[in-house]
Formats: sequence, C-alpha cells, structure tokens
Amino acid sequence: MNIYVVLVIQLLFASGTHIVAKAVTGKVDAIPLTFFRAVLSSSALLLLAYVHEHAGAIDREDWKHLLLLGFLGLPVNQFLYLYGIHYTTAANGALLYATTPAFVLVLSHYMLDEKITRKKMLGVTLAFIGVTIVIFERGIDLSSKYTYGNIIILAAVVAWALYTIKGRPMILKYGALRTTSLSMSLGAAMFFPVGIYSAISFPYSELTSSHWMGILYLAFGTSVIGYLLWYYALGKIETSKVAVFTNGQPIVATIMALIFLDYTITASFVIGGIVAVSGVMITQRG
Repeated sequence: MNIYVVLVIQLLFASGTHIVAKAVTGKVDAIPLTFFRAVLSSSALLLLAYVHEHAGAIDREDWKHLLLLGFLGLPVNQFLYLYGIHYTTAANGALLYATTPAFVLVLSHYMLDEKITRKKMLGVTLAFIGVTIVIFERGIDLSSKYTYGNIIILAAVVAWALYTIKGRPMILKYGALRTTSLSMSLGAAMFFPVGIYSAISFPYSELTSSHWMGILYLAFGTSVIGYLLWYYALGKIETSKVAVFTNGQPIVATIMALIFLDYTITASFVIGGIVAVSGVMITQRG
C-alpha cells in the first residue's frame, strides 16, 4: 500500500478520535477510560505481534527506551489528552495536535542537535502564536476550565512529539508492530495500579451501546490501527513528512464536530487555526 494512502487513513482515524473522545468523556472519566483503552489495545497489539512476528530477543539496553515510550505514549499522552478534552472542544484538540511537527522540530534541535533555519524559526513562532490565540480564544482566564483543558492537551502534544522522536530508532530496529505493542503494553502496566480501582468501582450499568462503541474506537481504532499506521509510516519516510499529515486534523475534526457535535466555529479559532497551520507548513518547508 502506498505510504501516503496509509497516512490519509491514519489522518481519518486520528481526526475521528477527537470527536469520539469528546463524546465519551462526557460520561466516562479520564482514569477509567484510559484504563479500558489501555487494557483492550495492549491485549490486541500483543496478540497481533505474537501471531505475525517471530523475531529475536530485545537487546537489554533497549528496554529502557521502550519503557520511556510506554510512559510517554499512554500514562502521559493518552491520559492527559482524555482528561483535557473533557474541558475543551474536539476542534481545539485537533488543532493543538496539528502543532506536533513544530514541537518535533524544537525538541529535535535540543535533543538531537538538529539545526533550525530562520525560516523554520519563523514557522515555529507563528505556530505557537496561533496556538496561543486558540488556547485563550475565550479570554485570558487561567482559572477557566476551557483554558485549563487546552493547556492540558498541549502537554499531551509535547509527550506525543517526544514519543515520535524517541520511537523512530526503535521502529527501524524492531519494526512498527513490535515497537508499538511492547511500548503500549509497558505503558498499560504502568497505568494499571492507577486505573484498576476506578475500573472495579465503575458504574457499568450507566453506559449505553454508544459509549461502548466509543471506548472500542479509542482502543482499537486509535491505539491499535492509528498508532500502528503512524509508526509504520515513521519507519518508511522522514519524521517531518509523516508529521505534516497532522495539519489536516483540524479541518477534518472541525467538519466532524459540526456534523456530529453541537459545535460553533469562533473567529478566534479560525484566525488561530490559520496562523498555527501556516506556521507548521512554513516550518516543514524551511
């Protein structure tokens, strides 16, 4: 399959995540939701890895890298995202994740000594200006739950950028399926002590079939299919070329939000979105 077809499919799954997560977190708190998602997705990934791959042992020095990926990918990225999306909009979540390439560039500069050109610096600056406009689109009120949710998701985006940077060496060495299954399983194990109590005491009878469909989508559609496609693409082409596809998330997610959710586009969101996405595109061409 053409790598760009893979990335378009991944884009659709990722954009749908913001809509589904917003709907489900209205009923299910972030801790039990992250727990359900982690148990289901890690089980599926381990089964896939067992069936399709019969590779050798993991080098001892690589386990610490996989542990870090697990921590960044699940307890940090997934939990913070599901926690933050409850307070903000699906479109905002998508837009904030669209800045992933800018964060990848900045973090690569400090962690991998990659050079930042003037054009890339301009792009990064514009991206962050756009994000700031969106974060505070309802006014600069740090006590606002809306602003709080945006900031929490921004922290999740940083974790996702680190997950992307740190994951590439492991993907090239062990493949997308093995790296994803091991990292997500390790992340699930880390989150297990936090989520097990919430899972035991959760009022399951209050969930409708729609809620369960949403949980299954987040577990299998996002954490299995979406993550595998993302890491598969990272193993085939440059990180920046993969990350550019996050630019489409705000557009697709906003259209979905208008159709499926009670969402109204604000002028601040449009302005901030245009500035942020333009900045990211300049960054990747710089």
